[in-house]
Amino acid sequence: MMTWFTRVGIALLLLATAGAGNAQVVTKKVLTLSAAKKIAAAAAAEAQKKGAKVVIAIVDDGGSLLLLERLDDTQVASVEVGIGKARTAAIFRRPSKVFEDQIRDGRIAALALAGATPLQGGIPILFEGKVIGAIGVSGETPALDEEIAIAGANAAKSLEAK
Repeated sequence: MMTWFTRVGIALLLLATAGAGNAQVVTKKVLTLSAAKKIAAAAAAEAQKKGAKVVIAIVDDGGSLLLLERLDDTQVASVEVGIGKARTAAIFRRPSKVFEDQIRDGRIAALALAGATPLQGGIPILFEGKVIGAIGVSGETPALDEEIAIAGANAAKSLEAK
Protein backbone atom coordinates (compact mmCIF):
# COMPACT_ATOMS: atom_id res chain seq x y z
CA MET A 1 0.00 0.00 0.00
CA MET A 2 1.42 3.35 -1.05
CA THR A 3 1.45 6.18 1.39
CA TRP A 4 0.47 9.72 0.45
CA PHE A 5 4.14 10.79 0.70
CA THR A 6 5.24 8.03 -1.66
CA ARG A 7 2.61 9.06 -4.24
CA VAL A 8 3.66 12.72 -4.00
CA GLY A 9 7.31 11.72 -4.35
CA ILE A 10 6.60 9.66 -7.45
CA ALA A 11 4.55 12.48 -8.95
CA LEU A 12 7.36 14.98 -8.33
CA LEU A 13 9.90 12.60 -9.83
CA LEU A 14 7.74 12.16 -12.94
CA LEU A 15 7.37 15.92 -13.32
CA ALA A 16 11.10 16.49 -12.95
CA THR A 17 12.05 13.85 -15.53
CA ALA A 18 9.36 14.96 -17.99
CA GLY A 19 11.20 18.25 -18.51
CA ALA A 20 14.47 16.43 -19.18
CA GLY A 21 12.97 14.89 -22.32
CA ASN A 22 12.43 18.36 -23.71
CA ALA A 23 16.04 19.48 -23.22
CA GLN A 24 17.55 21.16 -26.24
CA VAL A 25 21.02 20.88 -27.66
CA VAL A 26 22.52 24.04 -29.11
CA THR A 27 24.72 23.98 -32.16
CA LYS A 28 27.70 26.28 -31.79
CA LYS A 29 30.41 27.36 -34.18
CA VAL A 30 33.99 26.82 -33.08
CA LEU A 31 37.29 28.34 -34.06
CA THR A 32 39.34 25.79 -36.00
CA LEU A 33 43.11 25.62 -36.13
CA SER A 34 42.96 26.41 -39.83
CA ALA A 35 40.97 29.60 -39.17
CA ALA A 36 43.29 30.51 -36.27
CA LYS A 37 46.26 30.24 -38.63
CA LYS A 38 44.60 32.63 -41.11
CA ILE A 39 43.83 35.10 -38.33
CA ALA A 40 47.39 34.90 -37.00
CA ALA A 41 48.80 35.34 -40.51
CA ALA A 42 46.76 38.53 -40.98
CA ALA A 43 48.00 39.86 -37.63
CA ALA A 44 51.60 38.92 -38.44
CA ALA A 45 51.36 40.66 -41.82
CA GLU A 46 50.09 43.81 -40.08
CA ALA A 47 52.90 43.59 -37.52
CA GLN A 48 55.55 43.18 -40.20
CA LYS A 49 54.09 46.09 -42.18
CA LYS A 50 54.50 48.27 -39.08
CA GLY A 51 57.90 46.84 -38.11
CA ALA A 52 56.44 45.49 -34.85
CA LYS A 53 57.94 42.69 -32.78
CA VAL A 54 55.02 40.96 -31.10
CA VAL A 55 53.55 37.77 -29.77
CA ILE A 56 50.24 36.72 -31.32
CA ALA A 57 48.06 34.41 -29.26
CA ILE A 58 44.80 32.87 -30.50
CA VAL A 59 42.43 31.20 -28.03
CA ASP A 60 39.06 29.46 -28.34
CA ASP A 61 35.86 30.81 -26.77
CA GLY A 62 36.79 29.29 -23.41
CA GLY A 63 40.20 30.96 -23.39
CA SER A 64 42.25 27.84 -24.19
CA LEU A 65 45.30 28.44 -26.36
CA LEU A 66 45.00 27.29 -29.98
CA LEU A 67 47.97 29.02 -31.58
CA LEU A 68 50.93 31.10 -30.49
CA GLU A 69 53.42 32.94 -32.68
CA ARG A 70 56.35 34.92 -31.35
CA LEU A 71 57.76 36.99 -34.16
CA ASP A 72 61.53 37.16 -34.44
CA ASP A 73 63.30 39.13 -31.72
CA THR A 74 60.14 39.66 -29.63
CA GLN A 75 60.65 39.76 -25.88
CA VAL A 76 59.84 36.48 -24.14
CA ALA A 77 57.78 38.26 -21.45
CA SER A 78 55.15 39.04 -24.09
CA VAL A 79 54.19 35.36 -24.42
CA GLU A 80 52.19 35.16 -21.19
CA VAL A 81 50.89 38.71 -21.59
CA GLY A 82 49.58 37.97 -25.10
CA ILE A 83 47.87 34.80 -23.91
CA GLY A 84 46.33 36.71 -20.99
CA LYS A 85 44.99 39.44 -23.26
CA ALA A 86 43.44 36.89 -25.62
CA ARG A 87 41.95 34.86 -22.76
CA THR A 88 40.44 38.02 -21.24
CA ALA A 89 38.81 39.02 -24.53
CA ALA A 90 37.40 35.51 -25.02
CA ILE A 91 35.98 34.76 -21.59
CA PHE A 92 34.61 38.24 -20.93
CA ARG A 93 33.44 38.65 -24.54
CA ARG A 94 34.88 42.16 -24.92
CA PRO A 95 38.21 43.81 -25.67
CA SER A 96 40.74 43.61 -22.84
CA LYS A 97 41.10 47.40 -23.07
CA VAL A 98 37.70 47.72 -21.37
CA PHE A 99 39.26 46.54 -18.12
CA GLU A 100 42.34 48.72 -18.50
CA ASP A 101 40.04 51.72 -18.99
CA GLN A 102 37.94 50.80 -15.94
CA ILE A 103 41.00 50.64 -13.73
CA ARG A 104 42.43 53.87 -15.16
CA ASP A 105 39.06 55.52 -14.48
CA GLY A 106 39.17 54.46 -10.83
CA ARG A 107 37.32 51.15 -10.77
CA ILE A 108 40.19 49.25 -9.16
CA ALA A 109 37.79 46.46 -8.19
CA ALA A 110 38.28 45.24 -11.78
CA LEU A 111 41.70 44.00 -10.64
CA ALA A 112 39.89 41.31 -8.66
CA LEU A 113 38.25 39.73 -11.73
CA ALA A 114 39.52 36.17 -11.98
CA GLY A 115 41.24 35.53 -15.28
CA ALA A 116 41.33 39.13 -16.43
CA THR A 117 44.46 40.71 -17.87
CA PRO A 118 43.50 44.39 -17.91
CA LEU A 119 45.82 45.45 -20.73
CA GLN A 120 44.96 46.72 -24.19
CA GLY A 121 45.58 44.28 -27.03
CA GLY A 122 42.99 41.50 -26.64
CA ILE A 123 40.14 41.42 -29.18
CA PRO A 124 37.25 38.93 -29.46
CA ILE A 125 36.93 36.98 -32.71
CA LEU A 126 33.36 36.96 -33.98
CA PHE A 127 31.59 34.58 -36.33
CA GLU A 128 27.96 35.25 -37.23
CA GLY A 129 27.80 37.70 -34.34
CA LYS A 130 29.03 35.22 -31.71
CA VAL A 131 32.39 35.13 -29.93
CA ILE A 132 34.23 32.00 -31.06
CA GLY A 133 37.62 32.96 -29.70
CA ALA A 134 39.98 35.88 -29.31
CA ILE A 135 43.36 37.21 -30.33
CA GLY A 136 45.88 38.78 -27.99
CA VAL A 137 48.91 40.74 -29.13
CA SER A 138 51.77 41.90 -26.92
CA GLY A 139 55.19 43.41 -27.42
CA GLU A 140 54.74 46.98 -28.60
CA THR A 141 52.72 49.97 -27.37
CA PRO A 142 49.19 49.21 -26.17
CA ALA A 143 47.64 51.02 -29.15
CA LEU A 144 49.85 49.21 -31.68
CA ASP A 145 49.20 45.84 -30.03
CA GLU A 146 45.47 46.48 -30.39
CA GLU A 147 45.77 47.63 -34.03
CA ILE A 148 47.51 44.37 -34.89
CA ALA A 149 44.95 42.32 -32.96
CA ILE A 150 42.10 44.08 -34.76
CA ALA A 151 43.72 43.30 -38.12
CA GLY A 152 43.79 39.64 -37.14
CA ALA A 153 40.24 39.60 -35.79
CA ASN A 154 39.01 41.30 -38.97
CA ALA A 155 40.39 38.39 -40.97
CA ALA A 156 37.66 36.24 -39.39
CA LYS A 157 35.10 38.29 -41.35
CA SER A 158 36.37 36.71 -44.56
CA LEU A 159 35.60 33.31 -43.03
CA GLU A 160 31.95 34.31 -42.63
CA ALA A 161 31.60 35.03 -46.32
CA LYS A 162 32.40 31.42 -47.26
